[in-house]
Amino acid sequence: MANRRGCARTCHVRAAQKQGRRRRLAHCRYRLGKGVNDRVKLEQALYPALAQPIQWGPVEARFQLSEQVDEAAVSNVSIIPYSGDRYVVFQVEGGTWELPGGTLEPGERYPQALAREVREELGAELLHYRVFGQFHCRSCAEQPYRPHIPHPAFTRLVGYGEVRLVGPPLNPADGEQVIAVEAVPLEEAVRRLLQAGRSDIADLYRLAHAVRMPAGTSPHF
Repeated sequence: MANRRGCARTCHVRAAQKQGRRRRLAHCRYRLGKGVNDRVKLEQALYPALAQPIQWGPVEARFQLSEQVDEAAVSNVSIIPYSGDRYVVFQVEGGTWELPGGTLEPGERYPQALAREVREELGAELLHYRVFGQFHCRSCAEQPYRPHIPHPAFTRLVGYGEVRLVGPPLNPADGEQVIAVEAVPLEEAVRRLLQAGRSDIADLYRLAHAVRMPAGTSPHF
């Protein structure tokens, strides 16, 4: 059992480590907007799938509204894409509608990863992106999904962004094959996602719209 002097030394070291951690985060966090928590609340009645933990295989994820980014913790980045007054959705082989985005490659920062994923999955150019939330994830797997990503705790960023559809999806050989990309009204995007059993993604589309649009224009369907 440590004596008082040992305890004091341990507390001092831990405090210094904590302060150093804060300094590191100050360099890698970016405030990409302000007031998202003031404008939108993550109410269970409106966004039930996001208001509770989500299980993805060995990973448990909890969603949080946040515009701050700790880049050292990011493993994935996703986007709710829009073009004009419509939202873009894409479908992969097997008929599932998915959320655009993916895992960072070695040495890649999340803006670069997102621009690449948008080209590959949507055949689109990324014009604008704003983070509004993130999934805080913890994996019970022994090894990380890929060797270069954080493990066992990591973050999946979520934001909305404007895209320009310029051509067909690139469909790289090592990825899921995209069979359809469409720009549709929000209610149609939500309907398709719910029909595919993706209530979590449907809630993200609803939430992205609520964050984007002025008060009083958010959908209730």
